[in-house]
Amino acid sequence: MLAVQRVVLWIAVALLPVRGFGGDWPQWRGPQRDAVCAETGLLQAWPAEGPKLLWKRSGLGRGYCAPIVVGDRIYLTGDVGEGLRVFALNLQGEPVWEAQNGRAWTGPYPGARASCTFSAGQLFHLNAHGRLACFDARDGTERWAVNLVERFGAKVIHWGLSENVLVDGARVIVTAGGRKALIAALDARTGETLWASDPLLLGESGSPAHQRLAEPAGEADAASYASPILVPVNGRRVLINCSLRHVFGADADTGRLLWSRPLPTRYSVIATTPVWTGQGVFVTAPDGPGGTLYRLRPEADSLDVQALWHTDLDSCQGGVVHVNGTLFGARYRQARRWVGLDASTGTVRFELSGLAKGASLWADGRLYCLAEDGEVALLNPTADGLQFAGRFRLVAERVNDAWTHPVIAHGRLYLRYHETLFCFDVRAKGS
Repeated sequence: MLAVQRVVLWIAVALLPVRGFGGDWPQWRGPQRDAVCAETGLLQAWPAEGPKLLWKRSGLGRGYCAPIVVGDRIYLTGDVGEGLRVFALNLQGEPVWEAQNGRAWTGPYPGARASCTFSAGQLFHLNAHGRLACFDARDGTERWAVNLVERFGAKVIHWGLSENVLVDGARVIVTAGGRKALIAALDARTGETLWASDPLLLGESGSPAHQRLAEPAGEADAASYASPILVPVNGRRVLINCSLRHVFGADADTGRLLWSRPLPTRYSVIATTPVWTGQGVFVTAPDGPGGTLYRLRPEADSLDVQALWHTDLDSCQGGVVHVNGTLFGARYRQARRWVGLDASTGTVRFELSGLAKGASLWADGRLYCLAEDGEVALLNPTADGLQFAGRFRLVAERVNDAWTHPVIAHGRLYLRYHETLFCFDVRAKGS
């Protein structure tokens, strides 16, 4: 029976329809913030040395930020000296312009955190200290900047603010995590506050829509290391993200908090962006209860939220990808284990050992993985389980902080390790 299920799953995944996106990768985790690339005609297997390296560009500063690609420009950030630099490159990796967004992060694990977000000719970026800036994407001119920590009574969390901000039309959505707001919408043209939600105060009973942790009472729950998504729930637009101790949902048009659930972790680390499956949202974190799939159903003035299943999958900064009913991710404390879970039940459909934990995206029937030790792998889900379709080392020496998420745009695979961005041709011949 298991073999039959795997065959059916393999056929369904292989036939996943193209969703009609262009070749750009304009924000964190791609067009839909889900790490799914719609491109086809890509290599189905790699030679022993890996796909062809087109170019690499060094001198981009220390950082973990993934690039974004829009038209003929690549944008990414890195810490250089005492400042955070925003870089624009052309598709040959040559510099076009540079700008600065405040101070570098010199705390634990120094380096730039968040990716830029592109919308309507503008770039938006939040640095690790809470400075949110808007730049002209053509030349890097700064149009406005605000300090979220000061504006919303927030704080800089231990490993630095890392949110990849979401642009919703003319609004920039941020998770402030302060005494004045949990989340807020800013005018994309000016940076002015359009709406701000209530804070999520710990230890208070609040409305029945919220289940809160007992301690520390009265403190506003801070931002986490995760980033928001915007999903449709039976006609209602819902923002979903994680604070430092909760997963929550809010009305995307007003900011009104609709629900929250505790997500306690030993070290207050929630770094996986929530994953929407079409019926519910999957959240997970290390050193806590593992992962949970919550089903969301609309009610008159709120949402009914029900935990359908739990799992020990404890992905951290590597994220989770949902593909046609399967959730793919790497275990955190159970090192060198990648799994695929049935999104309806949480049962394990796929499991692979021998690859360090890391980040991945899905494109043309394959998982593209960058493991934290510097190895790159192409994984093929088959009737016999996850199989290697190629692997090579991006970083010659063994490391433990290759944490940047991979990106595919216009048939090119972009991989970063701190100062250096690598560009590979992953198109199949004739494509």
